[in-house]
Amino acid sequence: MKFKVETFPNNRIAYMRRVGRYGPDNIEVMEKLKKWAKEKNLLKSAILFAIPQDNPETTLPYHCRFDACIVIPNDYQVDNSVFEGELSGGKYLIYEVKHTAVDIQKAYSDIFQSLKKNGYKMDNKPIMEKYIGDMISNPTCEICIPVKPE
Repeated sequence: MKFKVETFPNNRIAYMRRVGRYGPDNIEVMEKLKKWAKEKNLLKSAILFAIPQDNPETTLPYHCRFDACIVIPNDYQVDNSVFEGELSGGKYLIYEVKHTAVDIQKAYSDIFQSLKKNGYKMDNKPIMEKYIGDMISNPTCEICIPVKPE
């Protein structure tokens, strides 16, 4: 699998969280966040992240947390319909993938072999899916794997 290495800065975010089994319901949370962002004129050139906070192999499905996030300016005042937080920066391996359920699922199964093969070790941060803008004009996403030196 091809990847590139990027160092992300710390980012201030607005986000919405869903707790429960990962799956199609996560899309609803992202759509709700995009609707909010569009109403606030934040969506046009936005950076969006989908962040499954828990590993479903070690966390019971009804405890799994999913965050739909948008990067916001430092001086932006959020309202009470979203949470405010910060994504900590760091080094990430970036895999560009077609934004289909099949392609994303295949990528996740291949990524961990790619990590090992290329001498990287995953950092103790969540994996993120990164989207630019409205996601309609861009048929790909980036799967961002946090890494640290071995």
